[in-house]
Amino acid sequence: MGYTDQRFDVNLSILFTELPLLERPAAAAAAGFTAVELWWPWIETPTPAQEELDALKKALEDAGTQLVGLNFYAGQLPGPDRGAVSVPGAESERFNANVNVAADFAASVGCKALNALYGNRVDGVDPAVQDELALKNLVVAAEAAHRVGAVLLIETLNKPESPLYPLVSAPAGIEVVDKVNEATGLGNAKFLLDLYHLAMNDEDLCEVIEKYAAKTGHVQIADKPGRGAPGTGGLPLEELLDQLKKAGYDGYVGLEYKAADAAASFGWLPAEARAAQ
Repeated sequence: MGYTDQRFDVNLSILFTELPLLERPAAAAAAGFTAVELWWPWIETPTPAQEELDALKKALEDAGTQLVGLNFYAGQLPGPDRGAVSVPGAESERFNANVNVAADFAASVGCKALNALYGNRVDGVDPAVQDELALKNLVVAAEAAHRVGAVLLIETLNKPESPLYPLVSAPAGIEVVDKVNEATGLGNAKFLLDLYHLAMNDEDLCEVIEKYAAKTGHVQIADKPGRGAPGTGGLPLEELLDQLKKAGYDGYVGLEYKAADAAASFGWLPAEARAAQ
């Protein structure tokens, strides 16, 4: 097994960022990849003009790349924000304005996974109130994802880098997944298992995989420390992905790591293993 037995995609919101958005799919294709993922690309607006959506669709198609993961609107990301679903007021309104826009765009390009970042805790707001709002918004997101044949992903981050984000353990993420599925009855909420974030939280990665592989809808990787490419740190990523595969996970593995030169950072992955099967 190993890396050659996985389906990888490139996160174009963290790699190839020296290029304009519409040039990144072609850059990923030139490096040998056929699958990509994105954070919500229009940071300033949840409702970009149709021409902008069409231009991204064309860029993906022209490059021969399949979009396999897309974030809903998540505020200033990268930046101070970590999502909008639990943030009262304008941010929650922006999220709701974005839900069908993101779902319809995903449908137009055949993307089957939509990620809704939970959002930071807000000073002066009862966490229980935020959690109630989050569940309400996540139900709406799950229904929109279901409408277009997609799963809704719930992601845990890490506390050192996201101290105001409440979902900083695998059990916390799984609890939200279960609540959304119970509320909707659709069963399409899944866990986004990010090995880097879990490692930064000092979780037992083998135990997390054993417990939650069946509820996992997407995987992301980066090495620790530094959030670099596999091999730049100390995580046994190849072995962990083998364990995931043996546990039944056969979905995509997103490359969500930092690299000053993205094209030069893929040496750990044989060229013949880059095109998703």
